[in-house]
Amino acid sequence: MQVLKFGGTSMGSAQAIEQVCEIVKNRKQNGRLTIVASAMSGITDKLIQVGTLAGQGQEQYRTVLEEIENKHLDTIRTLFPITAQSSIISQVKKRVNVLETLCDGIFQVGELSARSLDKIMSFGELVSSYLLAEKLKVSGLSAAWKDSRELIVTDSNYGNAAVNFLATNHQTNQYFQQESATYVVLPGFVAATADSETTTLGRGGSDYTAAIIAAALNAEVLDIWTDVSGMMTADPRLVSQAIPIPHISYAEAMELSHFGAKVIYPPTIQPVMDKKIPIWIKNTFAPDDYGTLIHTPDGNGRNYPVTGISGIQKIALLTLEGSGMVGIPGFSKRLFEALLQEKINVILITQSSSEHSITVGIHEADMLKSKQAVDSEFAQEIQEKRIQPLVVERDMSIVAVVGDKMKNHHGTSGKLFAALGRNGVNIRAIAQGSTEKNISVVINKNDVKKALNVIHEAFFEAPLKQVNVFIAGVGNVGGKLLEQLNQQHNFLMNELGLHVRVAGIANSKKMAFGHASINLPEWRQLLDNGESSDMKGFAQKIKSLNLRNSVFVDNTASPEVAAIYGDFLQHGISVVTCNKIACSSDYNYYKSLKETARKFNASFLFETNVGAGLPVINTLNDLIRSGDKVNSIEAVLSGSLNFVFNNFVDGASFREVVKAAQDEGYTEPDPRIDLSGVDVMRKILILARESGARMELEDITNHSFLPAEALNAPSVADFYEQLDVHAAHFKGLYDAAVKEGKRLKFVARYENGKASVGLQSVAPDHPFYNLLGKDNIVLYTTNRYADQPLIVKGAGAGADVTASGIFADIIRSAR
Repeated sequence: MQVLKFGGTSMGSAQAIEQVCEIVKNRKQNGRLTIVASAMSGITDKLIQVGTLAGQGQEQYRTVLEEIENKHLDTIRTLFPITAQSSIISQVKKRVNVLETLCDGIFQVGELSARSLDKIMSFGELVSSYLLAEKLKVSGLSAAWKDSRELIVTDSNYGNAAVNFLATNHQTNQYFQQESATYVVLPGFVAATADSETTTLGRGGSDYTAAIIAAALNAEVLDIWTDVSGMMTADPRLVSQAIPIPHISYAEAMELSHFGAKVIYPPTIQPVMDKKIPIWIKNTFAPDDYGTLIHTPDGNGRNYPVTGISGIQKIALLTLEGSGMVGIPGFSKRLFEALLQEKINVILITQSSSEHSITVGIHEADMLKSKQAVDSEFAQEIQEKRIQPLVVERDMSIVAVVGDKMKNHHGTSGKLFAALGRNGVNIRAIAQGSTEKNISVVINKNDVKKALNVIHEAFFEAPLKQVNVFIAGVGNVGGKLLEQLNQQHNFLMNELGLHVRVAGIANSKKMAFGHASINLPEWRQLLDNGESSDMKGFAQKIKSLNLRNSVFVDNTASPEVAAIYGDFLQHGISVVTCNKIACSSDYNYYKSLKETARKFNASFLFETNVGAGLPVINTLNDLIRSGDKVNSIEAVLSGSLNFVFNNFVDGASFREVVKAAQDEGYTEPDPRIDLSGVDVMRKILILARESGARMELEDITNHSFLPAEALNAPSVADFYEQLDVHAAHFKGLYDAAVKEGKRLKFVARYENGKASVGLQSVAPDHPFYNLLGKDNIVLYTTNRYADQPLIVKGAGAGADVTASGIFADIIRSAR
């Protein structure tokens, strides 16, 4: 004996029923087949709607009844030859008439009972299974239809009746001993009391019907035919990388189904598990797919400690707490009895070891009556302030990680919590069974998709980690960064196991987001067609998307953008920036950003604040972390100024050199930003702070070489005029250096807690003397590098090298 169950989508149309018949006919038989059918997809919901409308006294129920009738009659006309239609339509109309009479009575009375609703809901399965049996007969097969209400005996708990297995097994075996048909078709979901009153087995109960029959008949196998190819490692609607589970144990399947996996109804497993009857979940519309085989324990055949991830939405947490609970027996019993009296199902339980509190998870729909019931039960203790009124938290979800092999695999819990923590997912409660097959966490409902994805990534996608990058500022540096990310995409995937997706881009006017990822070769067109934005709107969108492993990249020089770093870090979003404003602003803000990053497990990286792509800050951090002490820092930190003074040679005017630097893009549009020395002050300030100094920008001495008239000129044009006016001043600086055999360099210095910047003449034996072009150089003198300083030297300006430094920080944050 084999039992096959077909779900609502498998029975959802004439074409689908034709496919079911083909599967049945092609099935290799060892004896007879028993086929359990669900109602056509959507019909049970419509039947509930009919009953509800009738009970509310709304005549609209007749319209919905007509829709149900028409759907079945249309199916008959498509499914059967004309010669067979008359008798089948007649039988269906009889059932429709009975249903209509029942609903008319409910309409007149104005009340819908659970008993009447079960009778209404039974219509769907009774008719769909009858149509399937008739189709098999028309196809020339030996088929019979049997009403499951004559086989399955239950109590009178309408809507979710409990099965009397002794009576059910007796009646089932008695019937099948007498029935000679090769194919027996049964309606799922429906049953009856000992007094022949119609009951139902709960939504999804057709699976349960099939399991009850399979267990009663000691079937070889139970097939559950649905519209997916078996169970998946996670819900594919939320986790696009979810993969099929070919083999799974009964216990694992029960856990996953209990915690929201919709492929199989949870009670289905128990009857067949007791008799070790395998369950095979198959796809009606892809019958050649392997599907999922549920069988003996430890049968998942996988090396992963975790078999699957599931979740339940719309959960509320109830917390009973108070010092009066400590050491006093009976509180838990009374809590659960209060919930039991209201027929409230408890999904999750966790209790502190101090006995000070107990927390349970329930469906959100039950939270109000739970609050009333529990507060009423403990009214005396609440009045005496021995315990607090019940605390109710809504908008929660449960995520469960399931696997038989978790108990033999160290570090599973740590891996789970680390993955969630790195992505800013706060855990409100934890429960783990003593069998160690399930770890359940309660989280905010808004974090469910991200949580499922990061957990799936941690346990099933070890070779590949998805990183979601949001870029503010797509000018010279941002444009180069996008080019580099596009160019290195395959390398990052193949060599580093990183799938770096640019999920959003923005400039001062527009922002654009990719549904999966922005097509990088077309980012300009996408941004041109994007929506209007400001940085606060861009930030809000990033947070609302709530993607895993998110990195915000700031390529601007905007104080407004620098001011929102903390908000990103608090949401577990890493920040990578070449914008120097945040780290060179008020010391307390700089320090708070670093502390926030540590607190919320996010990265705050700003290597390109100093030296563009050079490893200036990372080298300094490595020295400090390894226990070294910085005694002094001496550096040329402006590629723009180094370019200017390297090209300010005999015969060239200072004005011409500065203008050439501006034309080459080595200075800001207003060259005074570079020539004033303020930019270099910010850089040496950042290095001093990273060395451990508590210092503000105003603590740095600036020996400016620019005359005040040039520095304070009303416009850039006026500034250039002042450079001509003061040409002799600049020539004098040059001549004095040449006379001593030296070269001019704009130098930053930090030593003994003090910092300064200014123009200096350096001798030929100094490391700065031969610094060419727009290169930067930094000398670290430390306890370990006391005799010869540690030197970091290289290109310190340019869009390409700055973009490469940002790129490196993105990879660093991801790893």
